[in-house]
Amino acid sequence: MIARIASASIAHRRLVIVGWLLAVIAGFAVVPGLFGNLTSDVAEISSTESVQAHRDLRAAEPKGDEVYAVADGRAASDPGLKASVTKAASDIKAMPGVLAVQTPWNSSSPNPQAVSRDGRAVAIAVQFTADAPDGSGDRVVSRIKAIDAPRVIVGGGFLQDEEMDAQAASDLAKAETISMPIVLVLLVVVMGGILAAGLPVLVAILGMALTLGLLAVASWMTDISVYSINIVTMLGLGLAIDYALLIVSRYREERATNTDPVAAVVATMSNAGRTVTFSGLTVAASLAGLLVFPDPFLRSAGLAGMGVVLLDLALTLTLLPALLAIVGGRIRPAKAVRTDRGFFVRVTHLVAARPVMVIVATVPVLLLAAAPFLGARFAEPDARSLPSSSESRQLSELATSRFGVDADVDPVTVVARGTLPPSYADRLRTLPGVQSVSVRPDVAGLTVIDVVPQGESQGDRAMALVKEIRHLDGPAVRVTGDAAVLTDYQASLKARAPYALGIVVLATFVLLFLFTGSVIVPLKALVLNTLSLGASFGALVWVFQDGHLGGLIDTPALGSLSITTPVLLFAIAFGLSMDYEVFLLGRISETWRRTGSNTEAIAVGLQRTGRVVTAAALLMAVVFAGFVAGGFSPVKQVGLGLLLAVIVDATVVRLLLMPAAMTLMGRWNWWAPAPLRRLHDRVGLTEEPARVDPARTLSPV
Repeated sequence: MIARIASASIAHRRLVIVGWLLAVIAGFAVVPGLFGNLTSDVAEISSTESVQAHRDLRAAEPKGDEVYAVADGRAASDPGLKASVTKAASDIKAMPGVLAVQTPWNSSSPNPQAVSRDGRAVAIAVQFTADAPDGSGDRVVSRIKAIDAPRVIVGGGFLQDEEMDAQAASDLAKAETISMPIVLVLLVVVMGGILAAGLPVLVAILGMALTLGLLAVASWMTDISVYSINIVTMLGLGLAIDYALLIVSRYREERATNTDPVAAVVATMSNAGRTVTFSGLTVAASLAGLLVFPDPFLRSAGLAGMGVVLLDLALTLTLLPALLAIVGGRIRPAKAVRTDRGFFVRVTHLVAARPVMVIVATVPVLLLAAAPFLGARFAEPDARSLPSSSESRQLSELATSRFGVDADVDPVTVVARGTLPPSYADRLRTLPGVQSVSVRPDVAGLTVIDVVPQGESQGDRAMALVKEIRHLDGPAVRVTGDAAVLTDYQASLKARAPYALGIVVLATFVLLFLFTGSVIVPLKALVLNTLSLGASFGALVWVFQDGHLGGLIDTPALGSLSITTPVLLFAIAFGLSMDYEVFLLGRISETWRRTGSNTEAIAVGLQRTGRVVTAAALLMAVVFAGFVAGGFSPVKQVGLGLLLAVIVDATVVRLLLMPAAMTLMGRWNWWAPAPLRRLHDRVGLTEEPARVDPARTLSPV
């Protein structure tokens, strides 16, 4: 089937090229509308109690967004500072869209928390109305910045959200700037020429452009997260280069024995095309697991990931053969690869000689690396997730160190329709983990009680407090606030995770069975991928949550991981691990069908694909490293997690564990029950019939 697609693409090569070119032009035409439709809501599910209560509260109160500032470096007792701040507050209060301004001097009673403990900094808070006109925030920030003080820091509230969105976009540009030149140089070295290196890059660029066009159309019908653009770049660069690299490398190999470029392309697609097809479908199936979650962020990440993977696959199977048929004659053939000697053959024989020792030596190391994940904590990103240059982060750190308050603490808010008895607030004060309780005045039709927790607003005490309030006997209430939103979000993830896991595991198993005709190989792949993924998860906890080696990547100890990181990382990294599994299994099964020798199949498969898989892993690692160099912690977490997953998978798993496990299994690697064998004979995607030399006996080794 793949060969027929390739033959048709070659026969109608100009039509194929023009068709893809028109599709890209159409994509570019709608992409500008995408960026105005992107949403920045993360870890928020509209159907949950906490989100609905928050929306009702916002509808009932005139309050909108807020912004905070600190005037630092001048004594609070200085009359000049008081005059400057008071004048700024008066000017801001007169601006349209401003509801209230708080300073140390304009409240009816002194606010000791508005002056730093050393007396050389004062805090200002501005509350906007719910219907504040566009541009209100910019005008307020400009006026605050004009306060006469050595340093004025403005942040928090909606400014923090804007900084996060801007930082994510900046990280994307930085990742592309860092990774693209390195990727181009490595491709030229690996492919042996500029023309051969340019084809994978062309496929990557076209795939990303087309995916952005599809996301633009999708944004007319559903929410698309701003962070989906990062997913498109991560996967679009990495996978397109992977697939095109495999095809072009196999083409160069075929050209060494076939002087006809067109025939070499067809032969390439008959084998490597099949491998790429299963790899792409496996990665897409893994990303499909994200679609079961109700969170718009995860759903849009799944859509973006699936879109770029499937488009990269379509380009690789149609456009790339057409281009190779035109320019392939100018691509230098590869040198012959000796399958009886070489680094990967030596490694395979060393592993085959002591497979049990290899497994005993490597599996405990991976389990030990995964161990920190047992103590993982999760939270939504806060100011600490931003780089040290961020004003919101500086404001948060200054509030903690100089004012003795946590600027990021959000109360657990109790919302009830009608009135609540005064005794209810007294009951809340007796709950463990409560720092203070206050009742908001004059909220139309609602009673609103703010319960400030001890510790962090998304800490264990705050989340336990949410559960305590919800289990209190008495009037019907709803609970919102950061801790409640996080509690509801985690509950939603736990409820949907088994379905997502089932989709990923079942789809992966079925696709690998169709690819190999074995039920053992898919099971082995699932186990090995889980080990490499666990090691990556553990490393993230060790670095980001616990703060080890944070100086190397410019991140503080956050005390938690971003709530979406494990789910997103599982879907992407699991698919990428299967990507290399399919690359290697393609050559191993090809040799197995030809020779019937398990040991020879493993050695030849590793030797023939080792260089390509290593190069592909290196290129993808460069792409992911570009995101680690960014400044927004959630992006850095996903980038580092994928970087480690690729490195561990391409070295420890593919080079050591996989050959060791396949050596121990022997001929049972290729076993399947008779009914499934017959099913595979009918529906398995195989370009060539299974051929085993009758002169050779099947050996378990």
